[in-house]
Amino acid sequence: MIIFDMVNELTRDEGVVKHAYQDSLGYWTIGVGHLIDKRKGGGLSDIIIQMILQQDIKEKMAELDQRLPWWKLLNEECQRVLVNMAFNLGVPGLIGFRKFLTALQEGNNELAATEMLDSLWAKQVGARADRLAAMVRGA
Repeated sequence: MIIFDMVNELTRDEGVVKHAYQDSLGYWTIGVGHLIDKRKGGGLSDIIIQMILQQDIKEKMAELDQRLPWWKLLNEECQRVLVNMAFNLGVPGLIGFRKFLTALQEGNNELAATEMLDSLWAKQVGARADRLAAMVRGA
C-alpha cells in the first residue's frame, strides 16, 4: 500500500518529465525526480538501463514493421543489422540508405555491404560499420 501511495504523492509533488532536465538546484534529473547527475551520485541502475534498451529495440522493430515490412523476411543476421542501424540512425535515417536497402531486399548481400560502407555513416562509426557489413556478407 505504501508504494502505491508514494507513487501518487511523488508524481503529484515532483511532476513527470520525459526528458533530462535540471532541477531547482541545477542537478540533472529525469522522470519523477530521479537524480541522474553524477555530481550528486545519481544515475540509472543496470535494470533500468536494460529495460530502456529493450523498449527502444521493440520500438525500432515496430517502426521497421511499418516502414519496411519486408525486413522480417530476411535472415536473422540481416534483421539484426537493420535493427542496429535503425537504433543508431533512427528509422528515417536508415530509410535514406536506398541503394543498401534495395540490394538487401533483392538478396544481393555483397552489394548491400558495399553500399553500407560507401557512406559518411560508415566513416563516422568505423568498426561498427565494418562488423555490420561483415554480418550482411556472411548472411
